[in-house]
Amino acid sequence: MDIRNDMLRLLNSRRQGFSLEQPFYTDPDYFKLDMELIWYRDWLFIGHDCELPKPGSYITVQIGDYPVVLVRDQQGKINAFHNSCRHRGSRVCNTEKGTAAKLVCPYHQWTYELDGRLLFARQMADGFDKSEFSLKPIACESVGGYIFICLAKEPADFAPMRAMIEPYLLPHRLREAKIAFESTIIEKGNWKLVWENNRECYHCAANHPELCKTFPEAPTVTGVNGADSDPEMVAHWAKCEASGLPSKFRIDPAGQYRATRAPLLRDAVSYTMTGKLAVKKNLSDTVSADRIGTLMHYHYPTTWNHILIDHAVTFRVLPISATETAVTTKWLVHKDAVEGIDYTIEDLTHVWTETNDQDRRIVEENAFGILSPAYEPGPYSELHEGGVIQFVEWYASFIGPRLAEGGRPALRSVA
Repeated sequence: MDIRNDMLRLLNSRRQGFSLEQPFYTDPDYFKLDMELIWYRDWLFIGHDCELPKPGSYITVQIGDYPVVLVRDQQGKINAFHNSCRHRGSRVCNTEKGTAAKLVCPYHQWTYELDGRLLFARQMADGFDKSEFSLKPIACESVGGYIFICLAKEPADFAPMRAMIEPYLLPHRLREAKIAFESTIIEKGNWKLVWENNRECYHCAANHPELCKTFPEAPTVTGVNGADSDPEMVAHWAKCEASGLPSKFRIDPAGQYRATRAPLLRDAVSYTMTGKLAVKKNLSDTVSADRIGTLMHYHYPTTWNHILIDHAVTFRVLPISATETAVTTKWLVHKDAVEGIDYTIEDLTHVWTETNDQDRRIVEENAFGILSPAYEPGPYSELHEGGVIQFVEWYASFIGPRLAEGGRPALRSVA
């Protein structure tokens, strides 16, 4: 049977409120369709403006088959390009990050301006037109210190996302922050399992002792399960909004992105073992309200985030294969915060480093069990796993119509 029709048939026949059939988590052909119909079509979080502090600063990333480079040009604009030389296709930038006056392909030294224009190609024939061989651009947008790209030839309108999320992010001034620490772990599980695990705290009490010292397990916290009827959440929103911080739960009609602010447990103000500040200097010079909790921002399929009074923890999900996913975590602090004086890496990162490793083991055990021929979809808890149900509904409603379209998506081609 045609794999596209097979996948669509299983989506259309799935039981509501149940996990997906085995191939969605294990099959390489299903994974290819995920990449083509979601990852190569939609806006993806890549990194932060502050990672590109000056002209020539660049970062690279691999999105499935697509090597990508992001670079800040002389005018301060952040550009994204296919990281593939227009000569013979070699990667132009082959390190994760760096700074360069020009982008020079190491193979034959074809040299590009920071805006992608080809400046120099030695010993080419008379009549060679450099203007025809610029680096191929990728749609790139920045919102509140977050950089998103879209590989599609005709990207979806970014404006609705910006309009909803930007007011939540701007007070925290993440464009002016700095990365204090980052880590990447490889979870041996499908990207959807990584997200499903993230979208519930049903597992938290038994698996996350560090996180549970400060983060509430209540299913209303993330906003999906009736947050507006939770008196503590509503009171927290009112308190924070009175201080000029947008806080109420908002979600886009398609369920792809949302934001809300939630209180931490008891008198906790940050994700530390004591609940006390991890950083002496506030993340933003303009946010000083007491006990603002955590701003949680989600955007499928690539990012979830926690932004607190003293620091931010941001997460990026990137699929590697049907059964491997890279999760990158970055801790952001005020640009003038000094390690060893205002914070220590151990205090700043301990809770989420432990939580990430615990989640890795959970996802890998989940993935291992799903490989069993005896596996069949099981019911989610309506009380505790509303966020998982919402994620799976988003996935099915997002990819289903694209499967039904037939044909391959139109992508910006590479050299």
